[in-house]
Amino acid sequence: MPEVIFPGPEGRLEGRYHPQKDRDAPIAIVLHPHPQFGGTMNNKVVYNLHYAFYKMGFTVLRFNFRGVGRSQGEYDQGVGELSDAASALDYLQSMNQNSKHCWVAGFSFGAWIGMQLLMRRPEITGFVSVSPPANMYDFSFLAPCPSSGLIINGTNDRVAPPADTRGLVNKLHEQKGISITHEEIDGSGHFFEDPHMDTMIGSVTGYVKRRLTETTR
Repeated sequence: MPEVIFPGPEGRLEGRYHPQKDRDAPIAIVLHPHPQFGGTMNNKVVYNLHYAFYKMGFTVLRFNFRGVGRSQGEYDQGVGELSDAASALDYLQSMNQNSKHCWVAGFSFGAWIGMQLLMRRPEITGFVSVSPPANMYDFSFLAPCPSSGLIINGTNDRVAPPADTRGLVNKLHEQKGISITHEEIDGSGHFFEDPHMDTMIGSVTGYVKRRLTETTR
């Protein structure tokens, strides 16, 4: 998989870019968990999401936020990380101008960033938020949430308790014109330790494939 370096707001950002042969392939970016708690683009959940999208025919980019790995800059409380994600999407779009679908997937802190990116970029047609930390971050900016998506978490998540995730989902359910699908993986913790990873990736794949056959947002 080609390593790529692309320009971000604070200097170079390091990524892994996996293009399809099909020029019209849908595109997806995958966002990693919290940089200050060991989150990188090689996190197991992020890596598995990346390959799941690739296997479904997406051209995929995952990258390190500022200050992680070979990405320049330093941690910026989520503000700069959102700008990094926007730069990553710009880069991906510049390489894939014929793409008809654009998805964002994020895990934990990356899910929070991904949902903010959703608000900024009307071209995003779908999202996958894995273990969104609704207990740590305010998601009230999702008013209204601009596109339909999947929120998925484990019933034994100690980092982002399921009750907070359900509260977030219930708020989003009240909005018209989009549909939020919520799945809980029974017995799984925050990181989808074995054997829960395959179940989670299976759910994501089933959801995204279903959405790609529909024409609605």
